[in-house]
Amino acid sequence: MSAPERFLERLTARRAEDPSWVAARRQAGAARFEALGFPTRRDEEWKYTDVRRIAEGDFALATDAGYDAEGFEVQRLELDAYRLVLVDGVFSAELSRLEGLPAGVVVEPLSQALADNHEAVGGSLGRLAGVDFSPFTALNTAFADEGVVVRLSPGTVVDKPIYVLMLSRAGGQPVMSHPRVLIEAGARSEATVVEHYTGEPEAANFTNVVTEVLLERSAIVDHYKLQETGSSDMHVASIHVEQARDSRFASFNLHLGGALVRNDLVADLNAEGAETTYNGLFFVQGRQHVDNHTLVNHNAPRTFSNENYKGILDERSHGVFNGKVFVKKDAQQIEAYQNNANLLLSDRAEIDTKPELVIYADDVKCSHGATTGQLDEEAVYALRTRGIDEPMARALLTLAFAGEVMERVKLNAVAERVERAVAGRLPERFNLADLVETAEAVQES
Repeated sequence: MSAPERFLERLTARRAEDPSWVAARRQAGAARFEALGFPTRRDEEWKYTDVRRIAEGDFALATDAGYDAEGFEVQRLELDAYRLVLVDGVFSAELSRLEGLPAGVVVEPLSQALADNHEAVGGSLGRLAGVDFSPFTALNTAFADEGVVVRLSPGTVVDKPIYVLMLSRAGGQPVMSHPRVLIEAGARSEATVVEHYTGEPEAANFTNVVTEVLLERSAIVDHYKLQETGSSDMHVASIHVEQARDSRFASFNLHLGGALVRNDLVADLNAEGAETTYNGLFFVQGRQHVDNHTLVNHNAPRTFSNENYKGILDERSHGVFNGKVFVKKDAQQIEAYQNNANLLLSDRAEIDTKPELVIYADDVKCSHGATTGQLDEEAVYALRTRGIDEPMARALLTLAFAGEVMERVKLNAVAERVERAVAGRLPERFNLADLVETAEAVQES
């Protein structure tokens, strides 16, 4: 039996009461996945990422959402937010907190939306991320029966972040989950959405998530993705964004965990005035592998994009960055900027980086670049002369390297989680902000 056939065997457990349009999409996803199979390194888009660990795995489907209460309190972010929780892809009403949502805001599990056969969901789900995008998107389409639906009515401003927490449990047989996240922001609406992937450190599961974000005219969405699962978890994700006139989308793509991580991010700027900003940071250690593929499609004139991804790699970790900006023929007077900088903390760490510009218009402002380097030993010495020991000096310079991305993070709970991962737990006598400022000044001098 082939690997795709083994995975699709689990489809027999899907619900018989699915609406007809859901059943039809499942069949289309399954057929496409079976035809494509898992990607290999012979495929250009997967040249540096080997997914055999996923293809050869034997993953079950979770049937309950039980989770250790003490572990949950440790792993969740300290956010004042509307919270929806999935445990191994199963909705947990017990851990979710959705009371008090403002008028004009809907946040509900995908299973509820599918049970109600919402026409709005049926019309939007899969519109941006179809079965042809990748084998993993096709696989998600075949299996997705849970996830999150967020809908904002025109003019609605959400007063607190919408926090989507996806937990991974350790157990006997590894499990797989295929969550689907749909965010629809009506005209002039504003919201912050946080997708947080974490769980028990010993978990060795496979998460395959697809997120679709649709912004109508003048809508504003800040989207945070914080991935810090255990060192044996595998995570594949794609985020697809469609932007109307004068809309603004900001992505904060922060990766700290996982054994094998692949993330695709695609934005279509379809009307004048649309702006998208990609902020990315990945910090990997051991034998972790993280692969970020990003794409911005400037489909209309007078649109704007700015991308800044930073990678920090230690020990024998491996990172991949492939960023592409595509400017269509009639997309004149656009601005597009892209930068990828990488810091190698070990001689055995590797990074493959490929920034790309594809331009078919002649009145544009575009730039791209990539750099790779190591810590400046003179800067380490300069910090040590200020009474800071060598390990902490290196940690602070590493954190200062990430500072250009982190200073844009508006949620303290997210920023603190990343800072702790990068710099470790600092002694209480040190003021983190002052030390980072010192490290940045040393680097610049």
